[in-house]
Amino acid sequence: MQRLLLTLRYDGTAYHGWQVQPNGVTVQESLQDAIQAVTGVRSGVIGCSRTDAGVHADMFCCTFDTDSPLRGDKLAAALNFHLPRDIAVYAAREVAADFHPRYQAAGKRYEYRIWNGKQRHPLYDRYALHRNRPLDAELMNRAAADFVGTHDFAAFCGAGSAVEDTVRTVRRCTVERRDDLVVFTVEGDGFLYNMVRIMVGTLLEIADGRLPADGIPAILSSLDRNMAGPTAPAKGLCLRQVFYTE
Repeated sequence: MQRLLLTLRYDGTAYHGWQVQPNGVTVQESLQDAIQAVTGVRSGVIGCSRTDAGVHADMFCCTFDTDSPLRGDKLAAALNFHLPRDIAVYAAREVAADFHPRYQAAGKRYEYRIWNGKQRHPLYDRYALHRNRPLDAELMNRAAADFVGTHDFAAFCGAGSAVEDTVRTVRRCTVERRDDLVVFTVEGDGFLYNMVRIMVGTLLEIADGRLPADGIPAILSSLDRNMAGPTAPAKGLCLRQVFYTE
């Protein structure tokens, strides 16, 4: 029995997130179906994160144990034959038997996209939030710098989270404009439930003048979810990279 690490990409629009759920199709379930079709065994799959419904991934890592001799591109091709078109494996390699894709991740980088054109853009409709009011990306970028560092992010944690330790370290947090596309990028050691989307929602409130430009430190200190902005829609969020030390 060998543990394999799969790296995949997916468009999360049609899925109820990563993790198997009783009342909705998920990415994990679809991958398990493909693994069973290829190996003849329905293997348990462990993911690096629990992306929410509608969230996308450009690099999602997961592991499963198998006796199948298939490896690398041959395994990826076999799985992709059985996967739906909006999920694809692009790498498969052996890892140590005790490797855990979530607990051994050194960090993650997320990106949130906002289409800031006056009219909606069909090519961005599934992958970006449309805001037709002009956004001051430089103002948002200055405010985003206040997220950098080690903080208690309880005010930026969605309701329903069972996590007790809400302290996280953000290593990088920026907002930049690329023509009519405004891109929020955040990198850190880990993220709470809905944390990135609440960070974006808070920055949008700052851009709209409903929260002060220097208000993020006070929101962090409050530990109060009601002090932060709303949770931004899922479709603009993408897990871009997972970092491992090995």
